[in-house]
Amino acid sequence: MAEGVIARVGRWCFRRRWWVLGAWVVAVAAGVLASGPMFSSLADGNNPKRVESIQAYDVVNAGNDSGGQIIGLVDGVDPGSATVRELVSATAADIAALPKVKTVEHPYVEGQPAAKTRFLVANDGRGLLVVATLVKMERSERGAAIDGVRPYFDRLADRLHEAGLSQARVRLGGNAVLNREAHQAVQQDLNRAEYTSLPITLVVLVIVFGGLVAAGLPVLAAMASVAASMTVLLGFSKLTDIDNNAVTVVTLLGLGLSVDYGLLLVGRYREELGAGFAPDVAAGRAWATAGRTIMFSALTVAAALTGLLMFGLTGLSALGAAGVSIALVSMLAALTFTAALLGVFRRWIKPSKRAMRRLARFGDAAEIGFFARLSRVVQRRPVLVALVTAAVLLVAGAPLLTSSIRLPQLEAIPRSLVSAQVADELASRFGRSQQPAVTVVARTDPATLDAWAASWTGDPAVASIRPAEPAGPGVSLVNLNVRGGSQSDEAQELVRRLRANRPAGIQSWVTGDAAVLVDLVGLIKQGLPGAIAVTVIGMVLLLFAMTGSLVVPIKAILANVVSLGATFGVMNAVFERGWLSGALDTLTVGGLDPFVIVIIFGFAFGLSMDYEVFLLGRIKEYVERGWDTDTAVRRGLQHTGRIITSAALLMVIVFGSFAAARMGAIEEIGLGLAVAVLIDATIVRCLLVPATMTLLGRWNWWAPAPLQRLHARVGLREHPLPEPPAPPLPAQRVPAPDDALAGVSN
Repeated sequence: MAEGVIARVGRWCFRRRWWVLGAWVVAVAAGVLASGPMFSSLADGNNPKRVESIQAYDVVNAGNDSGGQIIGLVDGVDPGSATVRELVSATAADIAALPKVKTVEHPYVEGQPAAKTRFLVANDGRGLLVVATLVKMERSERGAAIDGVRPYFDRLADRLHEAGLSQARVRLGGNAVLNREAHQAVQQDLNRAEYTSLPITLVVLVIVFGGLVAAGLPVLAAMASVAASMTVLLGFSKLTDIDNNAVTVVTLLGLGLSVDYGLLLVGRYREELGAGFAPDVAAGRAWATAGRTIMFSALTVAAALTGLLMFGLTGLSALGAAGVSIALVSMLAALTFTAALLGVFRRWIKPSKRAMRRLARFGDAAEIGFFARLSRVVQRRPVLVALVTAAVLLVAGAPLLTSSIRLPQLEAIPRSLVSAQVADELASRFGRSQQPAVTVVARTDPATLDAWAASWTGDPAVASIRPAEPAGPGVSLVNLNVRGGSQSDEAQELVRRLRANRPAGIQSWVTGDAAVLVDLVGLIKQGLPGAIAVTVIGMVLLLFAMTGSLVVPIKAILANVVSLGATFGVMNAVFERGWLSGALDTLTVGGLDPFVIVIIFGFAFGLSMDYEVFLLGRIKEYVERGWDTDTAVRRGLQHTGRIITSAALLMVIVFGSFAAARMGAIEEIGLGLAVAVLIDATIVRCLLVPATMTLLGRWNWWAPAPLQRLHARVGLREHPLPEPPAPPLPAQRVPAPDDALAGVSN
């Protein structure tokens, strides 16, 4: 019987290890060099350009020649002091002379209107603002401009202290500084999560494998995958906008999948060594079984992420494409880099002593152990277990029914960022809090726009209307202040009414927070059916190719839907309602980000199928050897239970490290994926799957006769050499699967 392709790949990389390692050293070095430019190229957001609310911002920005503001909050001083006046005025003059600064505002400008001065002095009389407006520039240049202005504010603080004002301090804020600090915080969160999770992962792997060398291989593979992924992301950033979410989830996926795949391969390799096979033969056999499972797992994850391409949102499309690439990079690293590492360290990687003792004591111990016992318990009461676990998952998902969708604002940014603190004080002490508003932008003069806006004075959602103002050549804008929150249901309904009753004969756009939310949610709803269809069809095709069954894929998808509902319910409880926010140290943002929901849907669905593939791959091995389904389930769960539990624990460690981040979006993604993996690896994989497979029996493997013949002809199979010994209990054997199912399909 000829050796399969994946087995040949494993054996070749095992034997040609130095060539393979050399190639990966180059890939890792390229990724490290690409990480700096990649982070510098991150976009401020992932909003699509083709929706009305974003087009309005583009129209306004086209007529705006400023590049953002740097606001210096001078605190702990008396604005009426002559010393303060002299030092602040001198500093403002120095900043105004910088080439990247357009204008500088401060309370001491001669002839300045009193109304403007009032917004530059704190209402408690203990602070003032210096506002530097930058010239229009590329975002990549803005960091250098901020760094050029910052020393002048630092020098102002020093001069105030030298003048005897020991309580004085100067902090920087403004949109330019806030955006930059947010990007830096994301990079710091990602680095901290990696540096935290990898050592803990290594410790857990040492416990699992009982040795440092075997434990280190999955960690090295994970580091190589993440480093190589930076090159992939940099490439995507040249084609489309890449934002913070893309970097977060790609790093998460690269770490999680690579550790899982390395764990599965090294574990199966040691198992084959324990069966008495030589190292290179053991590698081929491990790759023929566990390697095949990994290939299906990576393709399944990639298929799930392909659904992100269907939403028509630039950020999600880039994220989906990058995620698919990283899933394939992780698979490539597992099948090649891990094989090469096994070849290098083969002398130090031995069979599990625990497994060898069990083998010597019990012989074939496939049905001896915790997970086999758990399967027996489940198989005695499959209906009860299925109903109880489904009920638990549905109850966990109940908070989702009252969930609200909102785009993250300042509440999703930690107050450890100085610029976020300044933003709070601008609202509380300087009267710069913006009342929630819906903005109408039109190609007309302010007087005409004012006349149209006056007709909305009596609208129940409108609190007040500000005078229209110019927003560029031939463009004006008017703000309608709304009652309630900027993204409330009332504000969204006002957006819809304004769009249905536009100024006659004038090109106009309705924008603002509520309008952006309406547009983005509309695009997501529009793309959701296609995304679900692509994901489901991909799952069914791949699981059918793996198992030859139509029942198994449909059952797996239904279980994942219930599991995802429970995940979103937990996220709603934590991030919208604030449950356990103190214990978990998370931000309460008042709702779920629509982008995060879609991201969790794609990635959690793929990761859930990852464990399904791990378990089904081993169960299918036993079924193909002639074991009945119940026995195959017990043996499959016993063999994979420890691996899946360990892999899930490692994933939870990785994702939990991201959930401990400071930025709200990273917290949501990290906690959401950690909860999804935890639910799937415990309740679903250990209870719900065995219960439903027991109930279905041989119907698990049903497919129409034409599809059975198709699978027999083109199904992806590996044939390890030599074949494993026959099961020692022939009385439990049943007819070959094709014969047993022939009557079912007919």
